[in-house]
Amino acid sequence: MILSTSKTIFADTKIMEKLKTLVELTKFRLSSLVSFSAIFGYILAADKIDMVSLIVLAVSGYMVTGSSVINNQILEVEYDKKMDRTKNRPIPTNRISSFHALIVSIVLMTLGLLLMSIYLNYITAFISLISLLIYTFIYTPLKRVGPIAVFVGAIPGALPPLIGWVAFSNMISLEALIIFSIQFIWQFPHFWAIAWLCDEDYKKVGFKLLPNRGKKNLNTALNIMTYTLFLIPLGLLPTIFGITGIISGTIAVVCAILFLIQTFKLIKDYSRKSALKIMFGSFIYLPIVQISYILDKI
Repeated sequence: MILSTSKTIFADTKIMEKLKTLVELTKFRLSSLVSFSAIFGYILAADKIDMVSLIVLAVSGYMVTGSSVINNQILEVEYDKKMDRTKNRPIPTNRISSFHALIVSIVLMTLGLLLMSIYLNYITAFISLISLLIYTFIYTPLKRVGPIAVFVGAIPGALPPLIGWVAFSNMISLEALIIFSIQFIWQFPHFWAIAWLCDEDYKKVGFKLLPNRGKKNLNTALNIMTYTLFLIPLGLLPTIFGITGIISGTIAVVCAILFLIQTFKLIKDYSRKSALKIMFGSFIYLPIVQISYILDKI
């Protein structure tokens, strides 16, 4: 009886460990935020929300995103081993092999794209596949080439709202491009703040994401400020084009101004603390703005 109980506990522990590894491998928080961005796009497009479609979009979006980030970790495993921020990930720590991670990635990608094709539409699945391919085979290797990687990476990073819009409307419209553009521009201060903070780690493996030859100087800080500034007029576009109302437009502008203020300190002192505030500011800005658009639409 005791032996049987011990075996059951051991088996349960192993299952929990594997689930934990899978959650880490798919970067649960990142993939969940991507799924939320797709849901955001769907709700803005919809005149009537179909809960089955919304759930399918959330699940399939998570799957395809999970596949993308797994591919990235497989390709960068040797670099991840050398960086403090990534050395404890599942593949570098041998909690899962690259081969088994690849199998997980293929399964997630296949199931995600099939769900989209069957329950949503082919355009949604196609754009999601393009996003995965750009992230895996263009953005990932470009990280060691130069800051052009940030521009390329911003494309799949900004596609989820557009994918959500297309999931409902079955077409890429001007409105879809507007919500894409907001998230596209947001990527630059977000990426560069992280690159500023992780500069020493990135230099170990040759990642070149900061502009101005990778220098943490006035020009780089001004670049971050400039792209953040663009978010002010962009935040009003959904209101101007009738996607949402004036309340959410006002909230978006206020959030963009508060986000912009964070960049002034970086221009002044070039400090890690200021870059950290910008990074957290980027994390706060996007969900608040998206939620305000949703609530204003509903």
